[in-house]
Amino acid sequence: MAVDNQVSAGEAIISADSYTNGINDHTNNVNGQTSGVDGHTNGVNGQTNGVNGQTNSVHGHTNGHTNEGLHPEKPKTGITVIIVGAGFGGLCAAIESHRQGHTVQLFESFSELKILGDIISFGANAGRVFRRWHTSSGDRISDRLRPLSIDLSSYGFNIHEFDTGEIVLNSKNPPADPEAPVFNGHRGEFHSILFHYVKDELCIPVRLGCRIQKYFETESEAGIELETGEKVTADVVIGADDVRSKARELVLGYVDKPKSSGYAVYRAWYSNTEMMADPETRQFCENGDTFNGWIGPEVHFLFSTIKGGSDCWWVLTHKDDADIEESWSFPGKLEDVYKVFEGWDPMCKRIVSKTPEDKLVDWKIVYRDPLPRWVSDGGRTMLLGDSAHPFLPTSAQGATQAMEDGVTIAICLRAAGRDNIGGATRAFQEIRYERVKGVQKTGETTRDMWHKADWDKVKKDPKSIAFPRDEWIHGHDAEAHAESVIGETLAKVTCQA
Repeated sequence: MAVDNQVSAGEAIISADSYTNGINDHTNNVNGQTSGVDGHTNGVNGQTNGVNGQTNSVHGHTNGHTNEGLHPEKPKTGITVIIVGAGFGGLCAAIESHRQGHTVQLFESFSELKILGDIISFGANAGRVFRRWHTSSGDRISDRLRPLSIDLSSYGFNIHEFDTGEIVLNSKNPPADPEAPVFNGHRGEFHSILFHYVKDELCIPVRLGCRIQKYFETESEAGIELETGEKVTADVVIGADDVRSKARELVLGYVDKPKSSGYAVYRAWYSNTEMMADPETRQFCENGDTFNGWIGPEVHFLFSTIKGGSDCWWVLTHKDDADIEESWSFPGKLEDVYKVFEGWDPMCKRIVSKTPEDKLVDWKIVYRDPLPRWVSDGGRTMLLGDSAHPFLPTSAQGATQAMEDGVTIAICLRAAGRDNIGGATRAFQEIRYERVKGVQKTGETTRDMWHKADWDKVKKDPKSIAFPRDEWIHGHDAEAHAESVIGETLAKVTCQA
């Protein structure tokens, strides 16, 4: 059995990242949110902008929270920001905009928080961001995520040959960096921590149950129109409401069509009860956190135990020719999973057989070509996270890259100022575009490395199928980088305008 001490086992966990935010988004309008004449609000502290006003503005208002004890107070910029979508990218953009002194409000279609979903991964480049978020109780967000995250410091990541079950590689974690921790855990649990931090500790206004009818902008402002007919405006609108965002049409000037990725993922998260009852599978749960992967032709199966072995999760990526319009989740069937495992190590089917069928999800992956741009012609509406650049699960970077987006736009807005919103959004795209494009490609290269593995070669060089840990990705500090290049980037985009 080969051992590789250079690759992070924790960072090898493959998830859907930010394709879903782990909460219920199927309900419509939230009641009791409006006040004032004609029932219109401006979305910030329930203030109205005048009699019979049909368009409501967030301009000039603060969120009433001074950040005392959380972050060093920065002077208010006077810049008002609307963020649509309370997934990880939207929440990060709200937190970072708040830190930089902007006035923020957040809109989300779900009507209540629900702890849904399964595994999600955040690399060290996200850990740096979490580490900088101080809380009202004196700890940091990273401290709250740690107890919920997998600990593979002793176990590592075992990669098995798909048919024999032989362990061909054990990857150990590199030394942990306390200022750039890695987190892998339940997306719903992680999301709940961030959501309540935004809403309850930073007191950023969050409006739930708000479905967006359309995005719009003028020379002086941008805005959203809700299905209720209410309009809300700000200096800049950030569409962080996933690949189906209606902001994409405004930014691109056309409706872009998705295409099939040719793959789907069966996925599940469940308690260890049945695993512990079987002597053959108990080994995965009785010795703490574990992580194992079986790699085969056009298929890979990842299985892990977490929280000291009390919870189990697995994902099975396989070829799929379903014709659907967008990435979507459906109830899965164990009998369909078993068909994928024909000819595989019997342990794979044994593990999956412990899954309650109501915990099984069949998730279809739809791909989109990289967008030519993320910013509207007017420069006041922009895309962030999956709205701009959806990732394949095998990148394990989707949510992390959305967070890097949030850090970067907040800095760009502060540097450019309220009189140059277009410069800020274009600088954001200039700083982020090529990096994101490069990270996106890793999802395809990792998937193909596993699915098309030459096992004769692997036997000679087991490290050839190790999950890659590229320093240019994980060692990146989005805040430090944006601060270092924003001056020259603003000058560049101003010359190009």
